[in-house]
Amino acid sequence: MSENRGDDDRQLCGLVKDLANHIEAHLRVRAAALGLTASQGNALRELTYPMTLRELAERMSCEPSNVTFIADRLAEQGYLERHPHPDDRRAKQLVLTPRGIELRERLLELLSEDSPLSPLAPEEQEALQHLLTRALIR
Repeated sequence: MSENRGDDDRQLCGLVKDLANHIEAHLRVRAAALGLTASQGNALRELTYPMTLRELAERMSCEPSNVTFIADRLAEQGYLERHPHPDDRRAKQLVLTPRGIELRERLLELLSEDSPLSPLAPEEQEALQHLLTRALIR
């Protein structure tokens, strides 16, 4: 019985990995359509509010030094600015500019088109979100 459970776990992990790869490829194509790298697109998608480099790095699952490079490029392009953190004078917050907000909205629209999750009905997407959240909470 436990061997079957191991096979089930392995198969499910493979499906989750494949879905993550499809989502990443989808992001890469949509970001490129806007003249962005996949990393820049990922950063814009995750910048839902002003946050520090460290917070963004956690959301992107990468090192803060990598996010520094990404943030520098987005700042050079006029999509974000670094502002003093309101509670920590040693830290800076990444804040989208009006151009950055507009670009983020365009990216989110593109990401919603033909999304790897599009074949799922809204209630199926909700159920998947619930199950994945349960699996991640320990």
